[in-house]
Amino acid sequence: MNQEMLQRIVIFFVPLLFALCFHEFAHGLVAKWRGDTTAERLGRLTMNPLAHADPIGTFAFPLMSIFLQLPISFGWAKPVPVDPRNLKNVRTDMFWIALAGPLSNILLAVVTTALLAIVVHMNLFTSYQVGIFEFIKTFIQLNLFLAFFNLIPLHPLDGGKVLARFLPARINEKLEQNEQLSGIILMVLLFSGMLTFLSYPVFYMYQFLIGLAI
Repeated sequence: MNQEMLQRIVIFFVPLLFALCFHEFAHGLVAKWRGDTTAERLGRLTMNPLAHADPIGTFAFPLMSIFLQLPISFGWAKPVPVDPRNLKNVRTDMFWIALAGPLSNILLAVVTTALLAIVVHMNLFTSYQVGIFEFIKTFIQLNLFLAFFNLIPLHPLDGGKVLARFLPARINEKLEQNEQLSGIILMVLLFSGMLTFLSYPVFYMYQFLIGLAI
């Protein structure tokens, strides 16, 4: 493996792996707060990548996109299991559990921006600032993309579960029954470039955060 490829793995794959793990950890943590300890009992309330890894979505696909230098590096993890029977108010609790994932990625982007501000204004790591900035830039953009993508109001994304809070149970049940089809449609839209509208909120929020830091 040459140095350039190793750099691409560090810059793209490591941030993606951390973001995916933190996303799923947030789901499990909020589920525990709302009364369901299923994720904790199954060892999913952890930042260990192996606990959340999907062989294809977490490793094979992202690494393949890096090696082939595809224009998009994307991946997914195994969904954290939630047992609705342990929740006091299923619709409200599932709303917060679902929303926790995208919010966790936005939180990571904000915290990373604060770290960037410290590095820049205190003039730390001057010899490595270019590499650090590239890593941080990728990390912020990746987390913002994951947040906004997951907020698309379709199952099996978190946005579908957030929307369920406001839909009649009968309609939501139909949407859940067809989530495999909607998942395929989402992947087709993603890789056909038809979800480019996501670049707008990601770009403007990224510019806003970088402006705050610098």
